[in-house]
Amino acid sequence: MKYLVVGSNGQLGCELKARLSSEADYKDHTSLDITNETAVEKFFKENRYDTVINCAAYTAVDKAEDDKEAADRVNRVGPALLAKYGRNIIHISTDYVFDGTAHTPYRETDPTNPQSVYGCTKLAGEKAVLQEAQSAAIIRTSWQYSAHGNNFLKMMRWVGAERENLGVIFDQIGTPTYAGDLADAIVFILPHMKNMKKEIYHFSNEGIASWYDFAVAIMALSNIKCIIEPIETRQYVTRATRPPYSVLNKSKIKDEFGISIPHWMDGLKRCIIHIA
Repeated sequence: MKYLVVGSNGQLGCELKARLSSEADYKDHTSLDITNETAVEKFFKENRYDTVINCAAYTAVDKAEDDKEAADRVNRVGPALLAKYGRNIIHISTDYVFDGTAHTPYRETDPTNPQSVYGCTKLAGEKAVLQEAQSAAIIRTSWQYSAHGNNFLKMMRWVGAERENLGVIFDQIGTPTYAGDLADAIVFILPHMKNMKKEIYHFSNEGIASWYDFAVAIMALSNIKCIIEPIETRQYVTRATRPPYSVLNKSKIKDEFGISIPHWMDGLKRCIIHIA
């Protein structure tokens, strides 16, 4: 079996590279422009893979509000082309496809209603993949972090080391997800792709938290003395609207594949060890 990981220099891509090693080829935006149909078609004529794992995404949520075309090309056009020419695909999506008005964890069948350009383009990417692919596993995840790249965990550690106190939002609820745990789930699913039809799954770590809870845990586990103070969303204005509640129900992926998912605190502890 041979796989292709697209977006290989991102958080999830790096974790997959550590697990798949020579079982996969790895491409980032400098070596394959997934938004260029001519380039993608040529690439797949010359290279055959059992499954494409698409980790590439335009994730600058606030910037996307003023850069809709670029976000659409990466989040919709690119996945559509990978699905069309790669045929079998695992595609990573987001909790931002929901509006956050629910009070119980979102299931895959719940109505979507994205409130941002990022969320809208990611939802459009899901639909394009389902239309173009021969087989597809779309995995929605949330609040992803790792030892690689830029993310909330690394930002908190950096800012916390410089400041005595810091205000962090307490009224947005979700689940932090360690990219390493998501990578483990993907590797577990890969052998099943030959029998896959077209499915949407949810994956995050277990448990729930606010950004405030997440930040408090980061400081405690990192032995950083910065005091985290809870603030409301209205006190921290952003260009894009975030879902106030985006906890994902993971029963489907656990039941179908027998996957055991660690608690978010467990994932955070293991990730911090890798950073330290």
